[in-house]
Formats: sequence, structure tokens, C-alpha cells
Amino acid sequence: MSDKELRIESRLAQIGSVEEPVTGAVNYPIYQATAFRHPRLGQSTGFDYARTKSPTRKVLEDASALLESGDAGFACSSGMAALQTVFTLFSQGDHLIVSLDLYGGTYRLLEKILSKYGVTASYVDTNDLDAIETVRKPNTKAVFIETPTNPLMMVTDIEAVSLWARKHEILTIVDNTLLTPYFQRPLELGADIVVHSATKYLGGHNDVLAGLIVTKGEKLSEEIAFLHNSIGAVLGPTDSYQLMRGMKTLALRMERHESNALAMAHYLEKHPQIAEVFHPGLPQHPGYEIQNKQSSGNTGIFSFKVTDSRYVEPVLRHLKLIAFAESLGGVESLMTYPAIQTHADIPLEIREAVGVDDRLLRFSVGIEHIDDLIEDLGRALEAARVEVEGGLVHE
Repeated sequence: MSDKELRIESRLAQIGSVEEPVTGAVNYPIYQATAFRHPRLGQSTGFDYARTKSPTRKVLEDASALLESGDAGFACSSGMAALQTVFTLFSQGDHLIVSLDLYGGTYRLLEKILSKYGVTASYVDTNDLDAIETVRKPNTKAVFIETPTNPLMMVTDIEAVSLWARKHEILTIVDNTLLTPYFQRPLELGADIVVHSATKYLGGHNDVLAGLIVTKGEKLSEEIAFLHNSIGAVLGPTDSYQLMRGMKTLALRMERHESNALAMAHYLEKHPQIAEVFHPGLPQHPGYEIQNKQSSGNTGIFSFKVTDSRYVEPVLRHLKLIAFAESLGGVESLMTYPAIQTHADIPLEIREAVGVDDRLLRFSVGIEHIDDLIEDLGRALEAARVEVEGGLVHE
């Protein structure tokens, strides 16, 4: 049975279990080498210099391409390094169409760095094909999608956008960080490039910084390979090994993340101190049907708004099990305040227009027991109510 015939759970469990011909080790070793001997003049083992290719990283890259149904994978030193590598495909005068609700770091890269080199971007609801068509220009080279978006969990129909983009000879790039290939594979839906902050769910333990790119098509793969090597923001062998170790358990973790997050979303949507819950697994979410069509499950992250912004600080202070920290996708539950953390670089008027206001909290739900998580957040909300409004604590 070939790797392509295996179900994704088996592919994940077998990452790094490549035949090692010398010792027969079950796990592929960490090749902590930057240079590789040439047998003789004009000959190579396939490895020359670690920035270009290293054995441990190659195993990770090949596995990533297989998981995403792509032709080539590239491991980078962070998610932002992966984005920078992809965006370097574009030149002065090029224009990009980008999801309106966007991770703040991606916005910062586009507006404060790429803009200096003459690459411009228009931000729209990428699930609205009319809106995309309205901002399309003769120099538009790509549409960049987050789906679901961070932090408001807006959903884009990848297949519909990819068909539109192909008609206009425009690339479709999808950030698949939140769903991972376990739940969603954009290349199978027509996208050209997938990027990941592998620091998040793929690594899964808040202990390795990494990014991944997966491409479809020989020409595009060759272009990214050139940029990956030339820019040099590649992943080292130890981090490559550590990322593979995390990915082995992705199937188990994502199932628990999904069930915990959905249970927590159901709890919060009935809570008197919660005004709104943004989770695409809830039937009332506007992207619910598209999400079900193009993915096999839901992520473990969602956002919600408290009814009063004065609750935010005491809620974060009173959390015990859930940590107030700026990341997502690990086994530990984390709460983030996007307005001053992940989305601080996005101008206030844009944040507020989208809905990232001072009442919004983002919750990366871990794999702890759901009852403990509900009890922890429930106590924090009640403590915040007492501080803000006064009165007795409701047990």
C-alpha cells in the first residue's frame, strides 16, 4: 500500500517513519549538518548545503506535500517566513486581493513591508465574488484567503474563488493554519498555494516555531523552491524533527480541539454576559453551509464578544486553567485579546468596521477536560460581573 492510498490518520501517524537504511531506525534521525560531501567532481548525494536541502527537513516537506495533496512542500522558520517567501513571488506594480478579516501579522507584512516594494493590496470579503470582481485590476496577480478567518471566523468558498481566479489567470493562496489538512485541503478545491503557521495546530504543543508552504504545479513549485533557497528562511533539522513529532498526533488532537471548542461555543451562546459567538460550527453562522461543504470538521479556535467591555480585564485576570497568552493551536487553552495583541497593527477604523472591537476575545480551546474549561471561564465571567456590577457571586 502506497502512502497516497493511506487514510490521513495513518499518514500523520507515520510521518518521519521513513526507512533509514543504515540502522533501520523507526524515526528518521536529526541530521545536524550544514554541509555534505560530494563523492567526486560533478557528483552529489542530492544534499549539498543545508539551506538548499537537508535530509530531516526534506522528510517533513515531502510529508506536508502529501498531506495537502500538493506537488512540493517547503518548511520555513516561521509562518511569517512562509508568507514572506510566497509574497516574494510578486513584483513592483502587482496587486493582491486579500481577506478583509485578517491576522494582524499578515496585514503588517503587506502594508508595512511589501508596500515599500510597490506591491499593493485590496481588502474585501473574499466570499463575495462581486466584491472581489469590483476590486480586481489588470495587475491583480493573486487572491489571498484566510478561511476561517482570524479572529472572526468568516468563511470563504475556496472552490468558487479558485474558479473565478483561474478564469482571470490569478493565483489562489489559502492560509490553512486553523483547519490543517486533517479537516481541509484547499489544493483539492482548486487553490494553487497553501501556507501554514505550523507553530499552531501542526506542531500543537507551543514549543516549535515553523511555517509550511505547499504548492500545486511544477512551474510554481520551482519558483517557490528558488525563493525558499534564495531568501533562506528555512527550518532547521531539530525544529523539523520536533514539528514531525507533533504532527504524528494531529488527528487525535484536532478531534478533541473540535469537540471542546464546539461545546464551549454552545455554552457561551447561552451565557447572559456573552453578546455574540463566532464559530462556523454553529448553525446560525453565515458560513456554516460552506464550511460543511469544503471541510470535514471545525477548528478549535473561535471568538466571542462580552456584553460590556469592562468585563474583559477581570475575565482575563481571573482565568486559572486557561492562560492569557498570544497564540493558538496548542494542547493548552489560551485566551487572547485581539484588539491589543494579534490585531494591534491593523488601523482602528478597519478593526472596528470588521468587528474586532474592545469586547472581542479569541479562545484557542485546548484538549483539557471540557467541564474544567467551562468551570474556569464561568468562574472568571462571574468574578468579572461582581467586580463591574457589584453584588453576590452566583455559584
